[in-house]
Amino acid sequence: MKVLVTVKEVAEAGDDFAIEGTDIAASDLEYDLNEWDDYAIEAAVQLAEAGIADEVVTVTIGPERTEETIRMALAKGADRAVRVWDDAFEDGFSDVAAKVSTFEAVVEDEDPDLILGGVQAADTGFGATGVALAERIGFEHAAVVNALDLDADAGVAHVHRELEGGVEELTDVDLPAVLTVQTGLNEPRYASLRGIRQAQRKEIAATDLSDLGLSADDVESALTITSMYEPESESDAELIEGDAGEAATRLAEVLREKGVGA
Repeated sequence: MKVLVTVKEVAEAGDDFAIEGTDIAASDLEYDLNEWDDYAIEAAVQLAEAGIADEVVTVTIGPERTEETIRMALAKGADRAVRVWDDAFEDGFSDVAAKVSTFEAVVEDEDPDLILGGVQAADTGFGATGVALAERIGFEHAAVVNALDLDADAGVAHVHRELEGGVEELTDVDLPAVLTVQTGLNEPRYASLRGIRQAQRKEIAATDLSDLGLSADDVESALTITSMYEPESESDAELIEGDAGEAATRLAEVLREKGVGA
């Protein structure tokens, strides 16, 4: 059994940042593995350790910079990785459809039995890529999975799903399937020093659109970011300054003005 894990590197801005054009300044961003994808990697590696999965492959859409993040996934136990990047992605934002078209081509090449991914990404938070991919490639799917028991012989994934309103669902999903996982599915491991060393020798296949039989038109985003700005905040809050006596006097005045005091 081959397990394919979709992995995303996400950017997080600090408390203070500058906006350049339609994005946050690169110097104000820190990059890391998407939290939800970390749980998907752990689930795949556990399947390999249990002798259920023969190979764990990660796939990432990202520039060369993302290889540091990809190496962390390899250090945690993935066997090899595919990194897709092309000049067509350089213009910035790629919507769900563009990502799905790319992943669809990778799935065709890899022919996995199970695809795992995080239920959402920390940056965009769409939560749509996994289920959209399943629809495109014709796989069964389940989203928001927080418990997984795979019966490879029967070709069935027994999954526990967390739904809105506190509803929990137990269901069976026939393989091949796409499962998007929630935090709490497992406890992601830390990469060991040995794993980090081994990861340096594992393959990261740098792939462009032509390698996948795609063109720039196939990944053209239907969504465009037209502007980015910090919203103006309005508040009538008053910061009371002074020593304890002055502050208490002013607070009493405010309470009386608001009709709170006697």
